[in-house]
Amino acid sequence: MSAKNVKETTVYKKAFALAMEIFEISKKFPPEEKYSLTDQVRRSSRSVCICLLEAYRKKLYPAHFVSKVTDSDMENSETSGWLDFSLACKYIDNEQFNLLISQNEEIGKLLYHMINNPDKY
Repeated sequence: MSAKNVKETTVYKKAFALAMEIFEISKKFPPEEKYSLTDQVRRSSRSVCICLLEAYRKKLYPAHFVSKVTDSDMENSETSGWLDFSLACKYIDNEQFNLLISQNEEIGKLLYHMINNPDKY
């Protein structure tokens, strides 16, 4: 089950797709959000992938690998919070929110599996 390249993993592919979807949706956020919500939700969603890339460089050291995957999970959780704000501010509708959060939660479950089963990755 171990992928030689993190980019081959389901979690990376799903996290990358979500980050790109958030990027496209956030293009419609108001200009006054450019340096706050827009930048933050883009940064945290992209960081899920970046932390996974870093984690795979640490695969020889299980504790370091798990540490970096937990960083990825932290960024994924942060993205969830920014999506909450995006909905509350009415920048996205309920349908968009539910789709994005569903993807976010699925990524979280995959990351949780990685954290608890590092030997399988």
